[in-house]
Amino acid sequence: MTAPEGHSIADYLKGYTDLGRLRGFACGCGFRTATWVLACPRCGSRDLTDVDLSGRGTIVACSVQHVPSDEFLNEAPYAYVVVELAEGGRITGWVAGVADPADLPLGAAVHFHPGYKPGVQFVQD
Repeated sequence: MTAPEGHSIADYLKGYTDLGRLRGFACGCGFRTATWVLACPRCGSRDLTDVDLSGRGTIVACSVQHVPSDEFLNEAPYAYVVVELAEGGRITGWVAGVADPADLPLGAAVHFHPGYKPGVQFVQD
């Protein structure tokens, strides 16, 4: 199995850390994902297209982190989130400065914001 040309795991990660954009995959069956995959989880096709994603979406799950890993020690508290992207598909990420889940309600609009920290950072619209 091989990924679509030009979209290795390293390229995928580099897209949001170094290039400031989110990349994903689209399948002919209509499935889209921001997760690196080798085959469509809906239909099994390996004929995937590499796509740029807008990074805009809504919060569908949120958990406030008060005891972070070492990489996020100076960011606590922050929200670990699941975002439903406008194009379809979901991605996990984080939102800085959230101390209470009420500060980031489900359904809140967010967009991708490139940063120096690892992971996919979002900010509220």
